[in-house]
Amino acid sequence: MKRKEFLKSGFAAAGLSVLPNTLAAEPIAAKRSLRFAFMSDIHIKPGAVPEAGLAKVLQHIQHLKPKVDFIINGGDSIMDALAATKESTQTQWDLFHKIMEKENRLPVYPCIGNHDVYGWFQKTPDSLNPLYGKNWAVKELKMTDRYYHFQKGKWEFIVLDSTQNNPAGGYIGKVDDQQFEWLKKKLSEIQKDHFICIVSHIPILSICSGLFFDKNEPNGDLLIKRNLMHSDFFALKRLFNQYPNLKTCLSGHIHLQDEVHYHNINYFCNGAVSGNWWGGAFQEFDPAYAIFEFFEDGTCTREMVNY
Repeated sequence: MKRKEFLKSGFAAAGLSVLPNTLAAEPIAAKRSLRFAFMSDIHIKPGAVPEAGLAKVLQHIQHLKPKVDFIINGGDSIMDALAATKESTQTQWDLFHKIMEKENRLPVYPCIGNHDVYGWFQKTPDSLNPLYGKNWAVKELKMTDRYYHFQKGKWEFIVLDSTQNNPAGGYIGKVDDQQFEWLKKKLSEIQKDHFICIVSHIPILSICSGLFFDKNEPNGDLLIKRNLMHSDFFALKRLFNQYPNLKTCLSGHIHLQDEVHYHNINYFCNGAVSGNWWGGAFQEFDPAYAIFEFFEDGTCTREMVNY
């Protein structure tokens, strides 16, 4: 008996069926639609190490083979504006633009990080300044608004603003009510045969969010803090469940790397260009960026690059 006939008879004996060409068929590879770099948590500030580091990662991305189509900046472009003076904030943004303009030739789609927000943690908040809060970041990053949408072929990208001021102190990871209504409307408008990727600075879902502090609470709990993962995750999950074409969520913020597959969505937390805020590795993760390949069947792959 020939091998194929033997295997087919084995399937039949087991109560299974197989098409004649199944055993010999080769898997058909999905056609790649997009290839792009995701760089997050740059935290640029004056100094030899961060300035050389940002230049190096941009040079690294420019020389990739195959080439990438664009860059997504996942937020925290500058070291910190939350507690910084107006002068220090301007210095950081000027340095960011100087290096980006010199070293980058690719389109960049930005996201606002918590450290890009101006003045929330100042002892005397500069709240009368028209650039107070997120307005400065929107201006410097040339964003039309703090959250937005763009399209690349059959892939639709929704960039969220996930840092909200918390009346109880600090900030909280979530989308505000106005943004949530916009998100619902935008998702409903996207063609069903297109695929959706959500970008947020703070992870919507991440195991890294519970590992950031590398410790347990005094009672033994391992907590996910409200500023380390979206506190509105369950509301977002219920919304996402209505859209089977929503395939991927990308984030930064934690400076760690993970991949969580949950309810048919891949959630990627993509480390930090700055690593341990330009002090080497943070926990076990070196300074890095991600390369994503998105395919025409809605799947994707990620490669982390320790540049």
